[in-house]
Amino acid sequence: MVQINGEAVNAAGKTIGAYLKDVGIDPQRVAVEYNGKILSKDAYDTTQMSDDDVVEIVNFVGGGC
Repeated sequence: MVQINGEAVNAAGKTIGAYLKDVGIDPQRVAVEYNGKILSKDAYDTTQMSDDDVVEIVNFVGGGC
């Protein structure tokens, strides 16, 4: 299982890009930390997740005063 945003997810073998597509997340609107390192968007489709990986997906939120 892969830890994604603190939850165990059966995503081993998928790329980051495929996972984002599967769950309906626009890759242009998030930052992904993979095992402690920020991934470039170019790496989403080539970075394959494995058991025990830790992934954090952070959404950009606009706003202000």
